[in-house]
Amino acid sequence: MRFVPPVFFLLLLQGLLLACNDAPPVVHTKLEKPRAPYRVSAMDGDALNVIIEIPAGTNHKIEYDSETGFSNDTLEGGITRVINFLPYPGNYGFVPSTLMDRAQGGDGDPLDVLVICESLATGSRIAVKPIATLLLLDRGEIDTKIIAVPADTNLRVFKVDNFLDFALENDAAKSIIESWFLNYKGPRVTELLRWEDEMYAWREVRKWTLPDPDAEQSVPQ
Repeated sequence: MRFVPPVFFLLLLQGLLLACNDAPPVVHTKLEKPRAPYRVSAMDGDALNVIIEIPAGTNHKIEYDSETGFSNDTLEGGITRVINFLPYPGNYGFVPSTLMDRAQGGDGDPLDVLVICESLATGSRIAVKPIATLLLLDRGEIDTKIIAVPADTNLRVFKVDNFLDFALENDAAKSIIESWFLNYKGPRVTELLRWEDEMYAWREVRKWTLPDPDAEQSVPQ
Protein backbone atom coordinates (compact mmCIF):
# COMPACT_ATOMS: atom_id res chain seq x y z
CA MET A 1 0.00 0.00 0.00
CA ARG A 2 1.37 3.38 -1.01
CA PHE A 3 2.37 5.61 1.91
CA VAL A 4 0.59 9.00 2.00
CA PRO A 5 2.35 11.65 4.10
CA PRO A 6 0.23 13.07 6.96
CA VAL A 7 0.79 16.57 5.61
CA PHE A 8 -1.35 15.61 2.61
CA PHE A 9 -4.38 15.07 4.85
CA LEU A 10 -3.75 18.37 6.63
CA LEU A 11 -3.68 20.21 3.32
CA LEU A 12 -6.84 18.42 2.18
CA LEU A 13 -8.65 19.31 5.43
CA GLN A 14 -7.56 22.94 5.13
CA GLY A 15 -8.93 23.08 1.59
CA LEU A 16 -12.27 21.64 2.67
CA LEU A 17 -12.60 24.12 5.53
CA LEU A 18 -11.84 27.05 3.25
CA ALA A 19 -14.37 25.80 0.72
CA CYS A 20 -17.06 25.63 3.38
CA ASN A 21 -16.36 29.13 4.63
CA ASP A 22 -17.68 31.24 1.77
CA ALA A 23 -19.30 33.84 4.03
CA PRO A 24 -17.26 36.95 4.84
CA PRO A 25 -15.87 37.04 8.38
CA VAL A 26 -17.80 39.00 10.99
CA VAL A 27 -15.89 42.04 12.18
CA HIS A 28 -16.02 42.54 15.93
CA THR A 29 -14.10 45.82 16.07
CA LYS A 30 -14.79 49.28 14.74
CA LEU A 31 -14.96 49.39 10.96
CA GLU A 32 -13.58 52.13 8.74
CA LYS A 33 -15.03 55.58 9.30
CA PRO A 34 -16.91 57.15 6.39
CA ARG A 35 -17.44 60.87 6.03
CA ALA A 36 -19.63 62.24 8.77
CA PRO A 37 -22.38 63.16 8.91
CA TYR A 38 -23.92 61.00 6.17
CA ARG A 39 -25.11 63.79 3.88
CA VAL A 40 -25.97 61.58 0.94
CA SER A 41 -29.25 62.35 -0.78
CA ALA A 42 -32.16 60.18 0.30
CA MET A 43 -33.11 59.73 -3.34
CA ASP A 44 -31.26 58.47 -6.39
CA GLY A 45 -33.48 59.48 -9.32
CA ASP A 46 -36.69 57.52 -8.87
CA ALA A 47 -35.01 55.12 -6.44
CA LEU A 48 -34.13 55.31 -2.77
CA ASN A 49 -30.58 55.35 -1.41
CA VAL A 50 -29.78 52.96 1.42
CA ILE A 51 -26.57 52.66 3.44
CA ILE A 52 -26.04 49.10 4.67
CA GLU A 53 -25.09 48.60 8.31
CA ILE A 54 -25.74 44.89 8.82
CA PRO A 55 -25.12 42.37 6.00
CA ALA A 56 -27.67 39.64 5.39
CA GLY A 57 -26.76 36.42 7.17
CA THR A 58 -25.10 37.86 10.28
CA ASN A 59 -26.46 38.16 13.81
CA HIS A 60 -24.01 40.87 14.91
CA LYS A 61 -25.61 44.28 15.44
CA ILE A 62 -23.65 46.95 13.56
CA GLU A 63 -24.60 50.62 13.70
CA TYR A 64 -23.46 53.86 12.09
CA ASP A 65 -22.60 56.93 14.14
CA SER A 66 -21.73 60.27 12.56
CA GLU A 67 -18.77 60.69 14.91
CA THR A 68 -17.35 57.18 15.14
CA GLY A 69 -18.45 55.60 11.85
CA PHE A 70 -19.55 51.95 11.69
CA SER A 71 -19.02 49.82 14.77
CA ASN A 72 -20.43 46.78 16.51
CA ASP A 73 -23.17 47.70 18.95
CA THR A 74 -22.19 46.90 22.52
CA LEU A 75 -24.00 46.13 25.75
CA GLU A 76 -23.06 47.28 29.23
CA GLY A 77 -19.52 46.27 30.01
CA GLY A 78 -18.42 46.55 26.38
CA ILE A 79 -19.84 43.17 25.38
CA THR A 80 -20.55 42.90 21.66
CA ARG A 81 -24.28 42.75 21.02
CA VAL A 82 -25.33 39.58 19.23
CA ILE A 83 -28.90 38.90 18.11
CA ASN A 84 -29.92 35.75 19.99
CA PHE A 85 -32.03 34.52 17.11
CA LEU A 86 -31.72 33.60 13.44
CA PRO A 87 -29.38 35.85 11.40
CA TYR A 88 -30.74 38.89 9.57
CA PRO A 89 -32.92 37.75 6.63
CA GLY A 90 -31.82 40.71 4.51
CA ASN A 91 -29.37 43.60 4.44
CA TYR A 92 -30.31 46.07 7.16
CA GLY A 93 -29.54 49.75 6.86
CA PHE A 94 -30.94 53.26 6.76
CA VAL A 95 -32.01 56.00 4.37
CA PRO A 96 -29.38 58.75 4.49
CA SER A 97 -30.50 62.34 5.05
CA THR A 98 -33.59 61.19 6.96
CA LEU A 99 -34.35 61.61 10.64
CA MET A 100 -37.54 60.55 12.41
CA ASP A 101 -37.90 63.53 14.75
CA ARG A 102 -39.11 62.55 18.22
CA ALA A 103 -41.02 65.83 18.44
CA GLN A 104 -43.15 64.58 15.54
CA GLY A 105 -43.65 61.06 16.84
CA GLY A 106 -40.49 59.51 15.40
CA ASP A 107 -37.90 57.36 17.14
CA GLY A 108 -34.98 59.78 16.75
CA ASP A 109 -33.20 57.69 14.10
CA PRO A 110 -33.06 57.59 10.28
CA LEU A 111 -35.61 55.44 8.45
CA ASP A 112 -34.78 51.73 8.69
CA VAL A 113 -34.71 49.58 5.56
CA LEU A 114 -34.38 45.84 4.98
CA VAL A 115 -33.00 45.21 1.49
CA ILE A 116 -33.84 41.75 0.14
CA CYS A 117 -30.90 40.54 -1.94
CA GLU A 118 -27.61 38.70 -1.55
CA SER A 119 -25.32 39.83 1.26
CA LEU A 120 -23.85 43.34 0.97
CA ALA A 121 -20.86 44.64 2.91
CA THR A 122 -21.22 47.10 5.75
CA GLY A 123 -21.00 50.64 4.37
CA SER A 124 -22.35 49.69 0.94
CA ARG A 125 -24.59 52.23 -0.75
CA ILE A 126 -27.35 50.76 -2.91
CA ALA A 127 -30.29 52.21 -4.83
CA VAL A 128 -33.51 50.37 -3.99
CA LYS A 129 -37.23 50.32 -4.70
CA PRO A 130 -39.53 50.03 -1.68
CA ILE A 131 -42.09 47.22 -1.95
CA ALA A 132 -43.67 47.30 1.52
CA THR A 133 -43.68 48.89 4.95
CA LEU A 134 -43.85 46.89 8.17
CA LEU A 135 -45.22 48.78 11.17
CA LEU A 136 -44.32 47.40 14.58
CA LEU A 137 -44.86 48.44 18.17
CA ASP A 138 -41.60 48.13 20.11
CA ARG A 139 -42.06 48.68 23.85
CA GLY A 140 -44.76 51.26 23.23
CA GLU A 141 -42.95 53.02 20.38
CA ILE A 142 -43.92 52.74 16.69
CA ASP A 143 -41.09 51.14 14.71
CA THR A 144 -41.23 51.53 10.92
CA LYS A 145 -39.35 49.09 8.68
CA ILE A 146 -39.25 49.71 4.93
CA ILE A 147 -38.87 46.50 2.92
CA ALA A 148 -37.08 47.03 -0.40
CA VAL A 149 -35.44 45.32 -3.36
CA PRO A 150 -32.51 46.58 -5.45
CA ALA A 151 -33.39 49.06 -8.19
CA ASP A 152 -31.10 47.01 -10.44
CA THR A 153 -33.32 44.05 -11.36
CA ASN A 154 -30.22 41.89 -11.94
CA LEU A 155 -29.53 42.02 -8.20
CA ARG A 156 -32.99 40.90 -7.11
CA VAL A 157 -33.56 37.45 -5.65
CA PHE A 158 -37.21 37.52 -6.64
CA LYS A 159 -39.11 39.59 -9.18
CA VAL A 160 -41.23 42.00 -7.18
CA ASP A 161 -42.06 45.63 -7.94
CA ASN A 162 -44.81 46.45 -5.46
CA PHE A 163 -46.65 45.33 -2.35
CA LEU A 164 -49.35 43.46 -4.27
CA ASP A 165 -46.76 41.27 -6.00
CA PHE A 166 -44.96 40.79 -2.70
CA ALA A 167 -48.10 39.73 -0.82
CA LEU A 168 -49.56 37.49 -3.53
CA GLU A 169 -46.49 35.90 -5.10
CA ASN A 170 -44.07 35.87 -2.17
CA ASP A 171 -46.30 35.49 0.85
CA ALA A 172 -43.91 32.95 2.40
CA ALA A 173 -41.06 35.47 2.29
CA LYS A 174 -43.37 38.14 3.73
CA SER A 175 -44.31 35.81 6.59
CA ILE A 176 -40.66 34.98 7.31
CA ILE A 177 -39.74 38.68 7.50
CA GLU A 178 -42.70 39.42 9.76
CA SER A 179 -41.92 36.49 12.06
CA TRP A 180 -38.25 37.47 12.27
CA PHE A 181 -38.97 41.03 13.36
CA LEU A 182 -41.53 39.82 15.90
CA ASN A 183 -39.05 37.46 17.55
CA TYR A 184 -35.46 38.67 17.16
CA LYS A 185 -35.58 40.79 20.33
CA GLY A 186 -37.20 38.03 22.33
CA PRO A 187 -40.77 36.83 22.90
CA ARG A 188 -43.51 39.45 23.26
CA VAL A 189 -41.17 42.44 23.00
CA THR A 190 -42.39 43.55 19.58
CA GLU A 191 -45.98 43.60 18.32
CA LEU A 192 -47.31 43.72 14.77
CA LEU A 193 -49.40 46.76 13.95
CA ARG A 194 -49.93 46.28 10.21
CA TRP A 195 -48.40 46.07 6.76
CA GLU A 196 -48.53 49.00 4.33
CA ASP A 197 -47.60 49.29 0.66
CA GLU A 198 -44.70 50.91 -1.20
CA MET A 199 -46.47 54.28 -1.49
CA TYR A 200 -46.69 54.46 2.29
CA ALA A 201 -42.91 53.97 2.35
CA TRP A 202 -42.41 56.89 -0.03
CA ARG A 203 -44.66 59.07 2.11
CA GLU A 204 -42.50 58.23 5.11
CA VAL A 205 -39.40 59.20 3.13
CA ARG A 206 -40.98 62.50 2.14
CA LYS A 207 -42.04 63.16 5.73
CA TRP A 208 -38.66 62.50 7.34
CA THR A 209 -36.16 63.71 4.71
CA LEU A 210 -33.95 66.50 6.03
CA PRO A 211 -33.72 69.74 4.02
CA ASP A 212 -30.82 69.57 1.57
CA PRO A 213 -30.54 72.66 -0.64
CA ASP A 214 -27.63 71.18 -2.60
CA ALA A 215 -29.56 68.15 -3.85
CA GLU A 216 -32.61 67.94 -6.07
CA GLN A 217 -34.82 65.27 -4.60
CA SER A 218 -38.00 63.90 -6.07
CA VAL A 219 -40.27 61.39 -4.37
CA PRO A 220 -43.10 59.56 -6.13
CA GLN A 221 -46.46 61.02 -5.10
